[in-house]
Amino acid sequence: MTDGATPQTPHVVVIGGGIAGLAAAFFLDGEPVRVTVLEGSPRLGGKLSASDVAGVPMDEGAEALLARRPEGTDLITAAGLGGDLVPAGTTSSAIYTRGALRPLPRRQFLGVPADMDELAATGVVSPEGVSRAREETPLAAADADVSVTGYIGARIGAEIVDRLVDPLLGGVYAGRSEELSFQATLAPLAAATHKHPTLTEAAASLLPPPAPTKDNSKKPAAAPVFVTLTTGLGSLPEAVAKASNAEIRTSAMVRDLQRTESGWRLTIGSAADPEYLTADAVIIAVPAAPASRLLSRTVPGASTALTQIPYASMAIITLAFRADDFPAQQRSGYLVPAVDGRAVKAATFSTIKWPHLAGHAPVHVVRCSIGRFGETALLQRDDSDLAALAEAELAEAIGIPAGSVAQRVTRWGGALPQYNVGHLDRVAAIRAAVAAQPGLAVAGAAYDGVGIPACVATAKAAAQQVLRYVNESSRARSE
Repeated sequence: MTDGATPQTPHVVVIGGGIAGLAAAFFLDGEPVRVTVLEGSPRLGGKLSASDVAGVPMDEGAEALLARRPEGTDLITAAGLGGDLVPAGTTSSAIYTRGALRPLPRRQFLGVPADMDELAATGVVSPEGVSRAREETPLAAADADVSVTGYIGARIGAEIVDRLVDPLLGGVYAGRSEELSFQATLAPLAAATHKHPTLTEAAASLLPPPAPTKDNSKKPAAAPVFVTLTTGLGSLPEAVAKASNAEIRTSAMVRDLQRTESGWRLTIGSAADPEYLTADAVIIAVPAAPASRLLSRTVPGASTALTQIPYASMAIITLAFRADDFPAQQRSGYLVPAVDGRAVKAATFSTIKWPHLAGHAPVHVVRCSIGRFGETALLQRDDSDLAALAEAELAEAIGIPAGSVAQRVTRWGGALPQYNVGHLDRVAAIRAAVAAQPGLAVAGAAYDGVGIPACVATAKAAAQQVLRYVNESSRARSE
């Protein structure tokens, strides 16, 4: 079976119906191309989905996006959901470490402290750890790629990494600081080391000025750090899909991609009953492993580099408690360092962080994140065991007198790409090899960041890349 594309209208196929693929299709809308999105699973959205827990609409995957990066909020507004954007009610968080909940320092950049006195006051790091950090070891600016532990630990001590940096990065990547790339995961800080003699000063340069101690009434309202949608970020994929005007197909697994004289040929479905689709250009917006398989014959250099991007699995355990049973909280949640040996690496008090959720039902809802890179045995437990484990650790941390009234366990197998040492070189190699192929581009979380804004940015770049090729080809044919 072949498609019936007219010769006059270039056909762009997007492989993958997650937010990156859908955004790429959206950015191609209004251009002189026909767009088809092929998603292998039965639903769109990738790691964005939402469902009710005890009557509260709760995201199952990503639940917030950074407001300071406009790519995500701009897409949301363009898709018609701008009026549903809401800021977090509080971003104050804690570190559950050394047997107690301790305030997360305000003056820090992804765990790297900008104020040693504040750090000492929180108690997150031992007095010995603070003294070590104050006596920073001079190191050259970060040029060659090294691990987070290798650079930050060598400068200000391993305890800062273990108790602060690792839990914050773990919340983003579910990775290990001794393996994660300093340059890839903390790029702004790595760049700032070229301009400042100490990490403390480098971190401070990336933060807004400290709040004044007087005349707070004259202080302008701070811009929101995190935002979400009142209907949950799980509602975003459908809105973007509708706004793109692309042909969108689910349960359409692409098994093979081949370059032909006239463009690209895609094989869809089973070997017993294949469907063939032709395209002038293709955007691959799937995780590294399936992208590698699709490129194995046509772009072996990119395929090999993609196999070197490992992924971490995780689970989100969502627990609902009667409002009267939930202890009063002023924080949005807490993080747990891996060195403390607990299963739950982060807990978000969702109905406190997002006050609009509290109006749906007389409950408080908590999202517990479980799973760091390599913790395969933990994630092999069944849903009831994971829920019981999360509830027990949560109760130990904040003292809940009664059990939950509803639970939901959402598993994300191979969900988070690991930006390990050498990641930037791998991505450069992938992009160079892909760019050498006419009408081919890649997008998604495997490259420049795992958050929604970063994924949207890769989608826009991929759309622009294939559009340039299509336009150049059209001009060449008309001459």
